[in-house]
Amino acid sequence: MAEYLIKNGFVFDPVLGINGDKTDIAIKDGRFVETTDVSSPKVIDATGMTVMAGGVDVHAHVAGPKVNVGRNFRPEDKLKVKYEPTKGVRRMAGGFSVPTTLKTGYAYAQMGYTTVMEAAMPPLYARHVHEEMRDTPIIDEGAYPVFGNNWFVLEYLKNHEIENTAAYIAWLLRVTKGFAVKNVNPGGTEAWGWGLNCLTVHDPVPYFDITPAEIIRGLIEANEYLGLPHCMHVHGNDLGNPGNYETTLDTLKLAEGIKPNSKFGRDEVLHHTHLQFHSYGGDSYSSKGFESKSKEVMDYVNKQDNITIDLGVVTLDETTTMTADGPFEHHLSHMNHLKWANSDVELETAAGIVPFIYNPQSFIGVAQWAVGVELALYAKDPMKCFITTDHPNAGPFTRYPRVMKWLMSKQARDDLLASAKYGDKVRERCYIGELDREISLYEIAMMTRAGSAKALGLAHLYGSLKPGLDADLAVYDYNPETADDPELIEQAFGNARYLLKRGEVIINEGEVVSNGNKRTLWVDAKVNENAQVERDISEKFLRYYTVTQNNYEVAGKHYLPNPYVIEVDATQ
Repeated sequence: MAEYLIKNGFVFDPVLGINGDKTDIAIKDGRFVETTDVSSPKVIDATGMTVMAGGVDVHAHVAGPKVNVGRNFRPEDKLKVKYEPTKGVRRMAGGFSVPTTLKTGYAYAQMGYTTVMEAAMPPLYARHVHEEMRDTPIIDEGAYPVFGNNWFVLEYLKNHEIENTAAYIAWLLRVTKGFAVKNVNPGGTEAWGWGLNCLTVHDPVPYFDITPAEIIRGLIEANEYLGLPHCMHVHGNDLGNPGNYETTLDTLKLAEGIKPNSKFGRDEVLHHTHLQFHSYGGDSYSSKGFESKSKEVMDYVNKQDNITIDLGVVTLDETTTMTADGPFEHHLSHMNHLKWANSDVELETAAGIVPFIYNPQSFIGVAQWAVGVELALYAKDPMKCFITTDHPNAGPFTRYPRVMKWLMSKQARDDLLASAKYGDKVRERCYIGELDREISLYEIAMMTRAGSAKALGLAHLYGSLKPGLDADLAVYDYNPETADDPELIEQAFGNARYLLKRGEVIINEGEVVSNGNKRTLWVDAKVNENAQVERDISEKFLRYYTVTQNNYEVAGKHYLPNPYVIEVDATQ
């Protein structure tokens, strides 16, 4: 592989403590090295440009059955962004809120991202998820199997059988080639099978006689029993409803007193995703009944050492919501009366899909936008707060550069409020007007690179330009010393000038020149032999599943052409 020297750029790397210094970065054999270790490198002149490690996205919905239904469900979505014809190595790609697999890979690369996590994999359809990840170019990907409404988990945790829960998790991660434990509307999605929901952490799950609090706490304990790279990743109960911040605080408090047990460098035991949707006060969606509770939620988060969050910022677009929170999608469909699809996945989870418009001229759309931005502006440690849009639920991931603009520029925030019909009302009911903070590029690197890689337990691979790590690097045509127009932020960070992935040039002078050397990340957790769990699995496949146990596992190069296996040993 070629040697490279990226010269004279403004480098931002929180791991190395480099905050905008003009520093040369060297690459050899696919990894970052000291500049003295390269002899005759190809030079990339980054003068006047910003240099960062490749971006790492902790939470997006980019592959799998609900994503594919979303594509088929909304042909009008393809009209918003026309299909881009084949050009050079690029193949035809298109779509806006639910882009094709090809567009997904290209769009992430153009933003300088190299690693993305699919945030909700239904285990029964894991093969579909891996097929789509295989077909997505450039980016490394992993997937989180969902556990919070799984019959095995509900039965084990009802009796607080942490060892059995951990053994089942290890088995499911192996057969689905999953990366982490995801928990969506714990208990509520299973309750939806009876037309019910769990809106607080104390509501019982029908038939199983267990509460969301017991599920959340139990999955945290099982996750730490195994010592997995990423902590337990929760989408809390009562998403999207006014007044839900109290349930969110109850959820976060379940992590109190638990210490991380992992060899992968993370400090937390709980990650709460798309916190924007869970930080609402009031009793209605009206300008008189709704209020932001971002400050109250972040006051708690800021005091904790063992919690991370991601934002889920509303981007004020027409988009496609999709989630394993089945009852919420049913609720949403009755709010907007648009197309709606719901499905149940036997023994495991459910899902729903509903188009949605976050109207920039409505009160609630702009208020939701404000809550997401406020969360970041209140965060005291950007290493524990990550930029997401819960793609595509709050908006497409292609808006990340726009989110960066809002976080980095008070002027951009004020301009949006000034143009909004209900901007003054939003200032009254939210905190956005009180916040003068402007996030720095150094903090952006924490929220999109260093922090997210660390939280995933992948800091040994990604998130920094540190010698020895994978040479994933992005160069943006943005000069932090001279740029004074916030629109330049969105323009630059949506169009990487150069992107290298494991030492291979993917984007050269703004053009995609390679479909990359992507790989699939999954965790192989080893546990002691557990005869009870083995019997339970065998019995339920015989009694309930419509597939045989032998046909359940994801295996072979067809699904995993280039796997990267992270081994965890919990046999001690």
